[in-house]
Amino acid sequence: METGYLDRLLRPRSIAVIGGGVWGESVIKNCRALGFDGLIWPVHPTKAEIAGEVAFTSVEDLPAAPDAALVVVNRYLTIDAVAALSALGCGGAICLASGFSEAQAEEETASALQDMLLQASGDMPLIGPNCYGLVSYLDGFALWPDQHGAERVDSGVAVIAQSSNVALNITMSQGGLPLAYVATTGNQAQIGLSGLGAAMLEDPRVTALGMYIEGIDDLRGFEALATRSRALGKPVVVVKAGRSALAKEATISHTASLAGSDAGARALLKRLGFAQVDSLPKMLETLKLLHVCGPLTSNRIASMSCSGGEASLIADAAEGYDVSFPALNSRQYVDLRKALGPMVALHNPLDYNTYIWRDTEALTQTFSAMLDKDLGLACVILDYPRHDRCNAQDWACVIDAIKAARATGTTPMAVVTTLHDTISEERAKELVAAGIAPLSGIENAMVAAEAAAICGRRTPLSDPLLLPLVPASTDVLSEADAKSALMDHGLRVPVALRAISAREAADKAELIGDKVVLKGEGIAHKTEAGAVVIGLSGAEETIAAAKAMPTDHFLIEEMVRGAEAELLIGCVLDPAHGYVLTLAGGGILTELLQDNVSLILPVCEEDIIAALDQLKIAKVLNGYRGRPAVDKAAIVQAVMAVQRFVTAHQGQVAEVEINPLMCTPDAAIAADALIKMERTQ
Repeated sequence: METGYLDRLLRPRSIAVIGGGVWGESVIKNCRALGFDGLIWPVHPTKAEIAGEVAFTSVEDLPAAPDAALVVVNRYLTIDAVAALSALGCGGAICLASGFSEAQAEEETASALQDMLLQASGDMPLIGPNCYGLVSYLDGFALWPDQHGAERVDSGVAVIAQSSNVALNITMSQGGLPLAYVATTGNQAQIGLSGLGAAMLEDPRVTALGMYIEGIDDLRGFEALATRSRALGKPVVVVKAGRSALAKEATISHTASLAGSDAGARALLKRLGFAQVDSLPKMLETLKLLHVCGPLTSNRIASMSCSGGEASLIADAAEGYDVSFPALNSRQYVDLRKALGPMVALHNPLDYNTYIWRDTEALTQTFSAMLDKDLGLACVILDYPRHDRCNAQDWACVIDAIKAARATGTTPMAVVTTLHDTISEERAKELVAAGIAPLSGIENAMVAAEAAAICGRRTPLSDPLLLPLVPASTDVLSEADAKSALMDHGLRVPVALRAISAREAADKAELIGDKVVLKGEGIAHKTEAGAVVIGLSGAEETIAAAKAMPTDHFLIEEMVRGAEAELLIGCVLDPAHGYVLTLAGGGILTELLQDNVSLILPVCEEDIIAALDQLKIAKVLNGYRGRPAVDKAAIVQAVMAVQRFVTAHQGQVAEVEINPLMCTPDAAIAADALIKMERTQ
């Protein structure tokens, strides 16, 4: 999508409302209430005026091509209206009507109607259908047919949601977050989250972007959004809905159960450098911190409160999040002792006690002493009293001290409440205006700090994603064929021979020598079926084991010895997010342990090392309690071999799994392998 494609739609000087009734009146009233000073043209076949504006009989009767239009008629009339707007040269249309592709499960013609709508729009930008539209609190217009709760701002964050009701609810938030744009995308028939988000980030008045995502519209579009976000220094925060399994029927491997759609989405968003949080309140608090303070330079936090209980609460809340409370350095210690005297125990988090309450100068000295260039954020814990029953006058000195400290230092500052409803919208807006982030709830504050620090250390995107080209039908290769295919791309496998009888299996075992592993071929879950026996020695043991298996086709392999750890390397084609690479603790306990990390292909060697270090089994890989470390370089090359195979067969391969990868001090050998790929006729 070229730059400027959505300029007229996002910053219109003339808008048309196609359709009347309550919907059309709401749009006009919303625009008036926000102070829109452009032209408003209602279109209705029988009404002479709507909400005080002169109405036109048809789109063709409009005095000029509108910059933007909201179409609020039924789905069949919507198609006609969109075609007329496109022919007139409209800058963009938003379609409210439902009953298009989202209804295809109930109505066979629904998808065809959406195709007709796209054809009708031609080159004209189209948002929807099945969406409420767009509100600009920067320029004061609302192509939005319902109530909304926000107000005009000079700058703020943009928020886009696929769900109209989610977007509407966000406008009702009273946390002091300034909203620049709120938009919905509905079915994403033409303009999706990525295109609309990129266009909004181009507005210099937008500081950050929040997204509620139900489905990724365009992987290349999201890559472009991530690239532009980095270039502009404007972070993206995401709530991703849906944690269902990638393919519930795909039970032939452990990988499919580990790398569900949620794992794929998380890996994709992490790769793009977007901060993912798991709820709308956490997204709004994160956006608030980013709007006020920008991306944090580090995850190192200082906390100040007048209560030991609050200091304990924030320390406990940080557990499980990638934030830290560094010990006081010598300069902080000296300055704090000077400000607080000998009676206060000096720590981070700091309980500065209540004896300096109401002493603005002492509070300012304390807060200033705590600030440091190595900190990403300094938090002051403060809950306001109820305004209807209490007097908040004594709290003003704390705010004055925070403002004074913030003015003299470079460390970003936030006021953090322990509860979610102990700061009013008025107080929150006052803090935002002063450059101090008002964060509601200690856990939300820790999430926001972690996310803002992630945004502050984003690295440039690596090679383009492998697009998820889905094969029409697939087969599972035999283990021998899978190993052979992967060996051609650099994977190390045991010496192996095949046999079609118990006697032949014994003969092949003699050729390999020493102890061998016998496997029955053509069985998906060999261990559960009793089709794997290890440590066989001699013809009699091999024949007995072969006869006990539910097959007459066998694979005889040399037994890998000296393994210090077993890993799983898996790759699953996720139709929504690309190829999901999973690294996990391997063997028969893979799903039970749930020790796994997911990445999106392609990856580099540094990515693999970082992922291995995140596993619980990392201690074993590095050498645990006197045991030798494994050859990590060999593990990396095994993963790269899988990636080379997948890249070479993109669009054909649906799944690859090595489990276990036997990791020794000097090798990484695939003891078992599975490939599911396009069926050959």
